[in-house]
Amino acid sequence: MSALDGNAPLAYEEAVKLAQSDDPEVRKALAARDDLKPELLYFLAEDKSPEVRRVAAANEALPAQADLLLAKDQDQSVREGLAGKIAKLAPDMSAGDRDKIHQLTHQTLETLARDQLTRVRQILSDTLKDVAGAPPEVIKTLAMDAEIVVSGPVLENSPVLTDDDLLEIIETGPATGGLGAIARRREVSESVSDAVASTDDVSAIADLLSNPSAQIREETLDNLIEKAPSVELWHAPLVGRPQLPQGAATRLASFVADNLLDVLQQRTDLDTATLDAVKSVVHRRLGDSGTDNSGPQEPTGGADFLKVEPPIAVAKRLHKAGKLDEKVIGKALHASDNAFVLAALTVRAGVEVDLVKRIFTEKSAKGVSAVCWKAELPAKMAVQVQQRMARIAPTEVIQPRGTTYALSVDEMTWQIEFFQDLVAKGR
Repeated sequence: MSALDGNAPLAYEEAVKLAQSDDPEVRKALAARDDLKPELLYFLAEDKSPEVRRVAAANEALPAQADLLLAKDQDQSVREGLAGKIAKLAPDMSAGDRDKIHQLTHQTLETLARDQLTRVRQILSDTLKDVAGAPPEVIKTLAMDAEIVVSGPVLENSPVLTDDDLLEIIETGPATGGLGAIARRREVSESVSDAVASTDDVSAIADLLSNPSAQIREETLDNLIEKAPSVELWHAPLVGRPQLPQGAATRLASFVADNLLDVLQQRTDLDTATLDAVKSVVHRRLGDSGTDNSGPQEPTGGADFLKVEPPIAVAKRLHKAGKLDEKVIGKALHASDNAFVLAALTVRAGVEVDLVKRIFTEKSAKGVSAVCWKAELPAKMAVQVQQRMARIAPTEVIQPRGTTYALSVDEMTWQIEFFQDLVAKGR
């Protein structure tokens, strides 16, 4: 019976004879059979014909020792055939099937993972990317590959990679596109998100922000929002984040494009006070005429904030809802939304808006300190208000004494009363 007839049983003696045939087609057909003795398959794995060795490499019955031998074969098609066998065994692998994949020794897998040909490593990576039982050292080797077609699949999908592995790979620098693959993983921890965000890789950070399952710390998200005005690629994913830090929506409203403003205002997770604050920023951008003359604009900063109507009503709603806290004011101050800070100072201090405007018009360091104290803001924040909003010279800024205001309570009370008197007399 011919070895080409794969359905017929084959005696051992005949199989030995066919393995020595001068016809490579006969040997190739023999190498494809799954009923040969292991020693005969090993013999065919050393055949002089690359075609015969390729067929042997793809044979699931090939002994593990022969797998290791063929993993070092000089012919590309042979190594691809071996990797293709893994591709055939690994997907949909159940607990009962795992013995098949374990027939391949770790040494064989490691050899293939370091193969000089990208195609061989790529086949291995595509195959093992979802396999929970894949050898960790093999997966890590593939994850650190210089070619993204090799590293990408496991970086994005492999459940074998731990956070420590990912952090190490980020620190050493993955292949171009590797950070984005990590950012797109089904689960991204806060520590990994922090590491991706710290790389300043614009595209990878966009992938991170677009990943709804990525856990991003509020502080990290705040820092990205601070940088976002000049990075348009981040605008849409930021507006679409499942959860936004307090005050983030109003900051985003100050610089994103008109179509994203609509998306921001349609979010169902914003409370009434926050939504009012967003709408207030939108109205300031559009201006009294109701038309946007120049597209996205910067928040009102410098001395210009004294020329516009501060959003007092919005600040009152936030204050009533318990959301006009130091953190929100600090973020607005850092974003140069000075009109909002002025409104917040007015509402929290319980004074007239004209009094606060007068203090900033006079550029009074003592007056600014006093109104910040009256608004129950930290002394260190009063320094920032003096510097950022009042533009007071560094030598004239009133610095705190530790965590307390340098001026006495009597002095600050006198300052408030002094400016109240000025406003009342119209001077």
